[in-house]
Amino acid sequence: MHAHEIPAGILPAQNGLYYGGAWHAPKAGVFAETINPTYNEVITTAPVADASDVDAAVRAAHEAFPAWAATPPVERGRYLRKAAAVLREHALPLAQLDSLNNGNPVSALAMDADFAADCLDYFAGLATEIKGETIPMGDGNFNYTVQEPLGVVARVVAYNHPLMFAAARLAAPLAAGNTVVVKAPDQSPLSILRLAELVGHIFPPGVANFLCGSRECGDAMARHPLVQKITLVGGVPTGKAVMKTAADSLKPVLLELGGKNALVAYPDADLDKLVNGIVGGMNFTWSGQSCGSTSRVFLHESIHDQILEKVIKLLPERHKPGIPTDPKTTMGSLVSAAQLEKVKRYVAIGIEDGGRLVAGGKQPADPALKDGFFFEPTVFADMKPGMRLAQEEVFGPVMSVFKWSNEDELWSAVNGVDFGLTGSIWTQNLNTAHRAARRIHTGYVWINNSSQHFMGAPFGGVKQSGIGREECFAELLEFTYTKNVNLKF
Repeated sequence: MHAHEIPAGILPAQNGLYYGGAWHAPKAGVFAETINPTYNEVITTAPVADASDVDAAVRAAHEAFPAWAATPPVERGRYLRKAAAVLREHALPLAQLDSLNNGNPVSALAMDADFAADCLDYFAGLATEIKGETIPMGDGNFNYTVQEPLGVVARVVAYNHPLMFAAARLAAPLAAGNTVVVKAPDQSPLSILRLAELVGHIFPPGVANFLCGSRECGDAMARHPLVQKITLVGGVPTGKAVMKTAADSLKPVLLELGGKNALVAYPDADLDKLVNGIVGGMNFTWSGQSCGSTSRVFLHESIHDQILEKVIKLLPERHKPGIPTDPKTTMGSLVSAAQLEKVKRYVAIGIEDGGRLVAGGKQPADPALKDGFFFEPTVFADMKPGMRLAQEEVFGPVMSVFKWSNEDELWSAVNGVDFGLTGSIWTQNLNTAHRAARRIHTGYVWINNSSQHFMGAPFGGVKQSGIGREECFAELLEFTYTKNVNLKF
């Protein structure tokens, strides 16, 4: 599907910044081209917000905050539910737009709007549950706490699921009575412009605001004195930069960052399900562009050879790079030329460090894909824990396989990285499962499963994989502070 073949009604009609209930041209008049990574071809331009645009959006959100905070929680929930209904209604064209702009397969992105809508509904229902407590102080004192909204919340989202992250991340802060400014990813901003068109007007002016821009935009949000909290879904270097900037004003952060996640298979694992779990857990569908991907696979020596063989056989049957907007495609492209170069570099590093390339490792030969940022599903075997490819996040379709025999050495290797987002454990023994879940140092663990998220289950990492939890009740409380009230009779 070339740019001139984009289906009618997919692209946003507006090409500006949305804040204060209205559309605005960027103050410096800057627009940047946004690419279709399937063909390395310009789709259109998107506005680039600078610090003055951020200031205007934040001030609009700040002005809207008192009235929104005073809106009864049940009524705030009604706004969220209305937005959820609109998302479900437009799920397919939104998936087509994201697919066009970030290279992920439309068939897989079709679930993103529904997940975001579920998130909005979930937090709409929790709006009345932001409760304090009474604390006994003896006669003459009545003491209670209330959870108060913070004010303006800035949310910076990632390019792998732009629509889903932007819409879902509105839910908790808005339910808690905050106003929100969302920053679109600069690689794939179009679905956020469309989201602003679809749901921006549902809320009172200034409550939900949407900006596009690059690093300067995000930096200005982290720096702005009226922003009370900044959150990021993104990579570790960006997370560190946001945290450093936020420190100047002691702004709290919520960070969901990268992962170098381990899948650990014990000898008694259900082998057929394990093979599916390994292939599915790497998220090859998104070309491995997922922070939760299980990119390090630890196979017990007794099952190592047969499982590796089955994975190598299944991979090309399950995941073949193709045109992302084709519903039959099971693996899309990388998001940008820079990301493709990064993946190629890591494959070269893997070979240099002594890894054995057993699948993929190159761009596909299909002439239909020659202009785009495609890369084959890639597997390295004979990996050692100290290799760079075993330590650093690629954010691409590259999996490393390790052989283990000693359990203490296994856990030393599994936990010997800077990351701690997810982990996947495969065994049919209940004791082994619980023991392994205790030993893995991550925020989220699957047992005999991989990659799935569950509404209400806290998602987030430890170490350099992030700070805080999302997709659960704790996320709601992330956007409140505790106020103690003491009344003397």
